[in-house]
Amino acid sequence: MGIVKISDLMHENLRIASNAMSRSINAQAEHWMKIGMLAELCPQLTHEQLARALVKAELQGGSDIASLLHAFDKQEERL
Repeated sequence: MGIVKISDLMHENLRIASNAMSRSINAQAEHWMKIGMLAELCPQLTHEQLARALVKAELQGGSDIASLLHAFDKQEERL
């Protein structure tokens, strides 16, 4: 765990989004980081597909990014 410095404007955006989504500021930041990382690594997937993958992974006990990417790769191989 560490400290990430962000701008005051981004912190305010996080505060607003976290209140709207009933998440802590840290949870909202982590959510945005996960979605952003997956979007960069899997640009062919939509936001909806990424969000569904995160929900599915959570229902299966949680998952790290490497496991999600492996699942996406297996899914693409089937297509």
